[in-house]
Amino acid sequence: MMKFKLALLTLCLASVQTFAQNKVLVTAHRGDWRNNPENSLRGFVSAAAMGVDIVELDLNLTKDGVLVIMHDQTIDRTTNGKGKPSDYTLEEIKKFGLKNGLGRVTRNTIPTFKEVMLALKGKPVKVNLDKSYAYYREAYAVLKETGTLNQAIFKAEVAYPILKARYGTLIDSIVYMPVVNLDRPDARMVINEYLKNMKPWAFEMNFKSDTSSILKDNKFITQTGAKVWLNSLWASLNAGHDDDLAVEEGNTKDSWDWLLAHGATVLQTDRPKELMQHLYQFHLHKKP
Repeated sequence: MMKFKLALLTLCLASVQTFAQNKVLVTAHRGDWRNNPENSLRGFVSAAAMGVDIVELDLNLTKDGVLVIMHDQTIDRTTNGKGKPSDYTLEEIKKFGLKNGLGRVTRNTIPTFKEVMLALKGKPVKVNLDKSYAYYREAYAVLKETGTLNQAIFKAEVAYPILKARYGTLIDSIVYMPVVNLDRPDARMVINEYLKNMKPWAFEMNFKSDTSSILKDNKFITQTGAKVWLNSLWASLNAGHDDDLAVEEGNTKDSWDWLLAHGATVLQTDRPKELMQHLYQFHLHKKP
């Protein structure tokens, strides 16, 4: 317990003099989906206006090759349509309405990736491209067209040689973040191989068990300038140190504070407003 408190105190004290710059970056998972339809343009713009540092979204492709925002492999759950995005042209898929949290169909349509990037262009927010590995080249083209390349974070859970083999001509031109499963015995090797060959913006690290030595000491990552990205959204990604524990049970010690004490410099959350308010108390983020 004493070690935990000292770790958090050290992080907080180190942040006081740089309060104007967010010491811990907050990522809104799927934007502000609690107050707007999931996958909607409104949800991403709302999250940016809330003051988050990063919004996360998921890419998919229409029949006519247009990148759209859709987490699921089908549009069944989130719209009044059925089937895969690839079953429809952009014109056809735009006829469906996104559902709100009550399951009611709204006038919000499935946005294109281009629409989202233009809406967020110039704003102090980055965009995390989840489920994008199959579409790196298409995404890169949109980012170049819109002048937003530096606002996007590409990511994938693959080892460096696999990434290099598939996107060798592209990886030096993008902001990239490897995703690493800390439960795997080769996790440290995967990280070190990336550090040897690239300058990753961050490492997203997921774990069902919180016993990894990398969680106990990840200075070998941060001393290179790379950030440590941990997820507080689902218990399966953080061994139960999650948002619900913090918000619904009021136990931040074993959730957000635990993740901070174990090196998180980026937290992805489904509770962005509450997390920013918590971080503000410790001078780790600006006031939301």
